[in-house]
Amino acid sequence: MISQPLQLDPLGSPHPVPWKWVMSMLSERSTFPKVRHYRSQSLLSPDGRYAAYSRIQIKLARDFTQSRISSTLFLENLQTGSLQNIAASSPFADNPFAEDSLSADGVEPVEVDRSGIIAILIPVAWSETGDRLLAREFESFLGSDIASDFGVVWEQRSNRAHTIMPNKIQYTNAILLGWSQCYPDRVLFRAGMMGDRDWSLYAVDTTGQTIAVTDDRPVTFGRMVNSVWAGPETGKRCRD
Repeated sequence: MISQPLQLDPLGSPHPVPWKWVMSMLSERSTFPKVRHYRSQSLLSPDGRYAAYSRIQIKLARDFTQSRISSTLFLENLQTGSLQNIAASSPFADNPFAEDSLSADGVEPVEVDRSGIIAILIPVAWSETGDRLLAREFESFLGSDIASDFGVVWEQRSNRAHTIMPNKIQYTNAILLGWSQCYPDRVLFRAGMMGDRDWSLYAVDTTGQTIAVTDDRPVTFGRMVNSVWAGPETGKRCRD
């Protein structure tokens, strides 16, 4: 099981993004624009074959609400040394296939304004056998109260990543908790409306099918370790 020290998080997640670092970077006073990076801890799989870790980037602007926070999740095979990227397909994700959109005539690409967007993807848990990886995609706008989690599940057998969230329910915010104890193939979220005191639990599978659960608990596997950056910062992307 994974245990982490208590940290500040915008949603109060049990798997916090490095929010103190984000806030300290946004408060810097120097020449703009500038770029800062953060390297997460590595999450080792229970079988010791894989390590997952994130590289978070802030492109700082003079007006902090125009800054841009993005990330890349790396999956390293510790036996072969191969490295690949895992990408989310959520709305704000740093996806190379969505960086530009076509103009009205479908010919010339039009650059998408991504200023003010937060999209942080961090590893959360392995499955008990190490054949699946669960990551948290936290998305928000700087200077706003809009924020929610998505889940990204990488499957070793298919070498594919699936981006999921609770479906066909009413909510403003969702918090990813871990694997469902009652439904091991599903991801457990807590979701509800901002301002409500009682939020419900939902178990979501990789197709997005969502069921309400009551007597359920999150489960996580793997081991967090500190490690230096090694290897290239590029690789083959897995995406849904």
